[in-house]
Formats: sequence, C-alpha cells, structure tokens
Amino acid sequence: MSDLTHLDASGAANMVDVSEKDATHRTGIAEGLVVMQPETLAIIRQGDAKKGDVLGTARLAGIMAAKRTHELIPLCHPLLLTKVRVDCEIDESLPGVRITAEVRVSGQTGVEMEALTAASVACLTIYDMVKAVDRAMRIEGVRLLKKSGGRSGTYEAAP
Repeated sequence: MSDLTHLDASGAANMVDVSEKDATHRTGIAEGLVVMQPETLAIIRQGDAKKGDVLGTARLAGIMAAKRTHELIPLCHPLLLTKVRVDCEIDESLPGVRITAEVRVSGQTGVEMEALTAASVACLTIYDMVKAVDRAMRIEGVRLLKKSGGRSGTYEAAP
C-alpha cells in the first residue's frame, strides 16, 4: 500500500501523514462558471442586485472558504496559505460569470482542494445573491486548471 493514501492498513479512511514530505512552494488554480440569463448578468454588471455587490461578495466568500477548506472537506490538512486570489469576471459569451481562484502555500501538501473550494463557494455565492431573479442559473465547469509544486510535479488542464 502506498504511503500517500487516505486508507489505513484496515481500509479505514484517515488523514495522510505528510511529515516525511519536503516543504515546497505549491500553487493551485481552479475555475468555475455561473451561467445565467442575460438579464441577470445585466443586474450584476450594473450593480443593481438587491443583496448588494455580487462580485465583491463572491470574491470575499471564495477567499474565506479557501482558508476553511480543512473544516469543510474531510481529511484535508489545515494549511497556512500564503496567497488567495479570487477573480470574478463577467463573460458575455456564457452569459455569466467566470470565477478563477489561485491559492499558494509553502508546505508539505498541495492546495488543489483550497482552490477548488474557493471557486465553488464563489459560484454558490453568486447564485445565492441573484437566485430570486433567476432560479435557472447553472453552476458548471468547476475544475482544477493548474497545479504546481510537490512530488507529483505540474499539472495543466487542457483548454
């Protein structure tokens, strides 16, 4: 059985022991999309949502979520993040909002889950803030775009 598994000798889930791994600079970048009606996107673009600044709130929610990933996802290690950036860009071609989350750490384990959590929560926040006008919105395409650092090297998603 590999040393890097979430299963112990009896097959029960447990947190991976990363104490033997070297601390390295690690980056994870993830994205998610919120697809909506053009009218809903116009409300967000114009800043007319009844709940306030949709994109600003989504950015903050994503950052906060990245910092709490270990509380949300079982078996994730608590990490001292060195950078979290969440960008929310209006994308007329969807129509909707494209979320990109970048998370960095210098440590013994990666930040893919933190980046994915940040993107997911930012998408959910957008949905929550304008769901009263568009319940048909879709959250889709949440995926890891890039991962670097650590034993497994670099990963880049196909475009």
